[in-house]
Amino acid sequence: MPIVELQHVRKAYDTKIAVADLSFTIEPGSMFGLLGPNGSGKTSSIRMMIGITVPDSGTVELFGQPFNRDLLKRVGYLPEERGLYKKMKVMDQLIFLGQLHGLDAITASKRAHHWCDRLGIIPSIAKKTEELSKGMQQKIQFISTLLHEPDLIIMDEPFSGLDPVNAVLLMDTLVDLRKQGRTILFSTHRMDQVEKICDNICLIHNSHLVLSGSMREIKSRYPVNRVLINFTGDDSFLSHPAIHSAKNYGGHVEIRLNDGADAQSLLADAVRTGARITRFEVMEPTLEEIFIEKVTEGSAGIPAGEKVNA
Repeated sequence: MPIVELQHVRKAYDTKIAVADLSFTIEPGSMFGLLGPNGSGKTSSIRMMIGITVPDSGTVELFGQPFNRDLLKRVGYLPEERGLYKKMKVMDQLIFLGQLHGLDAITASKRAHHWCDRLGIIPSIAKKTEELSKGMQQKIQFISTLLHEPDLIIMDEPFSGLDPVNAVLLMDTLVDLRKQGRTILFSTHRMDQVEKICDNICLIHNSHLVLSGSMREIKSRYPVNRVLINFTGDDSFLSHPAIHSAKNYGGHVEIRLNDGADAQSLLADAVRTGARITRFEVMEPTLEEIFIEKVTEGSAGIPAGEKVNA
């Protein structure tokens, strides 16, 4: 039974279509990425999912039932916009937010201390929110989302405002929660983050579904024709006929090969011309490259809007 199921959901505001005929399902215990550029319809989709707004047409189901507000007791939601009380101290705020989710003060305090310790913010629990950095505030909101131990965790741009170290910390935490059987949906325009941890994705562009399915199946539809090379010395090998296009950043080059080209012949040519190769990696296209290809007119591959079955 899917944890989330959207069927032909549509939402318009005056003459602007925010979401057009969107359908997808999220299975239990999976990590699902709702992806697309800013303004593509990700947040509008989430708001319909949790009853903040109502779809103009189509259906939304949570936990196998038509949406109703009682189901939100099993949902944790981290909005893109921060919603903390600036004058409240961190621990007081977390206990209060836990109580709003039905916890008693002792349980809320115990869980809040556990998460603050795990995310490294114990030294800040006596401070007011306004005294903290944006990244620290994001971590507090992250904790508040988890206090009532929800079955479905929905996070809208969860890595916003975080430095690389803390982004990895939150990413690792999400992976651990998935291992515990929690179902996680997060939306982002950072496709490199999703590529590492998501089981399934839904790509949206200009309110329309572009591509959905499992990461494994989507990637398998595209040739392994990207090459990353780190080198010093002569770069004349970049004129090799196997190369379709290349971006040379001075010692680091990103190459797309022609269809059917042999990467090993490129490596042999680079060595022959005197380049010193410190990295030579043949890889599949990134999710960002796939997305760009899908929304570019005349692109090849899976037709826009097609669902890829796992």
